[in-house]
Amino acid sequence: MDMRRLVGLNFAKLRKDKGFTQERFAEMSGFTQQYVSDLERGRRNPTVVTLFHLASALGVTPADLVAELDPPQTD
Repeated sequence: MDMRRLVGLNFAKLRKDKGFTQERFAEMSGFTQQYVSDLERGRRNPTVVTLFHLASALGVTPADLVAELDPPQTD
């Protein structure tokens, strides 16, 4: 999977799990709502520093933003 898409999907899931709208997250984090929207659609390529700030605002680790959503199961 494309890393930008993976980060966007993980970010959207975590944001929603925390109860934030895009607008509310933007207000409390300092990112713009447009950036958040573009990120979730895989249109942004966040830097490591940006991943750190996004994760901090969500109360998760940067690794949570880049982790595989559903790792393959082994039998």
